[in-house]
Parts: sequence; C-alpha cells; structure tokens
Amino acid sequence: GGRPPTPPPTSRRGAPPHSGGLDVLEYAPAGSIQSATLTAPSETTPSDVQWAMDMLLSGAIAATRAVLPAMREAGAGTLLYTNGAGSADPNPVLGNLNAAQAALRNWALGLHKELAGTGVQAGHVAIGVWIGTDNPPGIPAAPAEEIAPVYWDLHTPRDEAERVFTGG
Repeated sequence: GGRPPTPPPTSRRGAPPHSGGLDVLEYAPAGSIQSATLTAPSETTPSDVQWAMDMLLSGAIAATRAVLPAMREAGAGTLLYTNGAGSADPNPVLGNLNAAQAALRNWALGLHKELAGTGVQAGHVAIGVWIGTDNPPGIPAAPAEEIAPVYWDLHTPRDEAERVFTGG
C-alpha cells in the first residue's frame, strides 16, 4: 500500500472553541453518480470498485485517525458515517458502489464495538432515498431536514450503532 489519503479539510472545521476539540465527525462523501462507472456484481473488476473504496473506506479511516486520538483523550465524541442503503441491502445496478459501502458499514460497526465504554460513539447511517428535490424519475426523495433527526438520534442517546432512513 501507498500512503493513506489526506483527511478532508472538513474533518477539522467547526470545532467548538469551548471544548478544545471536535465533538462530532460526520463523514459523508458524495461523488456524482452520473459521472461514476457503475457495474453489476458479476461484471465488477478490482479497478471498478477501487475509486469507491478510496472515497468511502480509505477516506473515513483517514478522517477518523485525524480526530479519534483527541476524542479518546477527552473520553467523549461521536463519529458518524453515511452511506447509501445499498450498504446493507445491495442493488445489483450499483454492484461496485455497494461493495465499498458495505466495507465502510462493516468497519464503522466494528469501530462502534471497539469504542464501547470509552465515551466515544461510532455510528452508521444508511440512507435509502435521494437527498433533495432533484431526484431522477422513480427514485424516492426526502429533504435534508427530514433526514437530519436520524443523526441527532444516533448522537444523543448513544445506544445504537446504526440507523436506516428510507423515507417518512
């Protein structure tokens, strides 16, 4: 392996000045589905899935490594990772993307278990709708305001590892 990707600049933005650190990391990379090469599972090659693995899994690991040491030291913090619902219920049209989404989901759920009892929470959000109103025909959509409570609900009770949003 080569060097891990540089954490996105947003992983450090917005830290409350009173806390001295970052309270929540929300990792939700989004590429353009229109420009992505999507393959069915049987047609997927390693190179077909590599771009999604880099964006989803490697990016999440790099962002987490940038903030987790301080969260562990503080004994508090929340790490939230967002994916499509295909991470748990794959769609054959998105074979290569869903494979990378499943990898991130598995890693996030493992991290949740590892961090149990430390005061740091990790959670996974699977979204099964198009966010916003510019959805393609036939694809269900929901406004971000309708999805936001899912994140708050994972952050505040701190007793669940995953939430799935499929619409209201």
